[in-house]
Amino acid sequence: MAHPKEFAEGLSIGIIMDGNGRWAKNRGLPRTAGHKKGAAVFKDIANYCDELGVASVYFYAFSTENWKRPMEEVGAIMKLFAQYLIEGFDYKNRNIRIKFLGDRTALDPKLQKMMNELEGDSACKTGMTLNIAINYGGRPEIVRAAQQLAAKAAAGEIRPEDINEQMMSDAMYTAGQKDPDFILRPSGEKRLSNFMLWQAAYSELVEMDVLWPDFTRADLDTAIEEFNHRSRRFGGI
Repeated sequence: MAHPKEFAEGLSIGIIMDGNGRWAKNRGLPRTAGHKKGAAVFKDIANYCDELGVASVYFYAFSTENWKRPMEEVGAIMKLFAQYLIEGFDYKNRNIRIKFLGDRTALDPKLQKMMNELEGDSACKTGMTLNIAINYGGRPEIVRAAQQLAAKAAAGEIRPEDINEQMMSDAMYTAGQKDPDFILRPSGEKRLSNFMLWQAAYSELVEMDVLWPDFTRADLDTAIEEFNHRSRRFGGI
């Protein structure tokens, strides 16, 4: 479907990719099948965001709490992460900057190396910024930022009373990027699940009753249309 230039140009969108397990269960399939289908949807929606002129998109791929899942499922997700979310997307021939949010030190060293190379290779790109949150949690991110600023204060580089919201934002994984205009959660759930707690202070929340593996470009159109009809007052009248 064709859209006017202003439909989504410049938007920053957060997406909680939810419902893979339920999608598989509803079809009598292993949960890994849901994650595989969900990874394919990620690729298509990331492509579509780029086509629409979105400035930045944040995909919640794996949370700090997801380690509690069965090891077989965690292993399958990590394998898909490398196969679909990295190798399967034509980054080198696209004007897309890639960023990874979260503590990557817990990940396989080979995966860390791949992530570091992708960030480095795409750092000069000027198009959409594609953010993938893996081993990410909003609270740990805030703690990490506070620790960094506390260390600077202890070293005499800054005074505690000088710490402000901008300094906190600059210490986040998303430093230099626009906060999400809206955060989309499919699957019918109505919570942030520890996603971008600092950055979501004034983000609009859009929930959709569709499981992520069934999510389509038309669904994203619907979400953007809903956002475009919202009145954002940022605490004003």
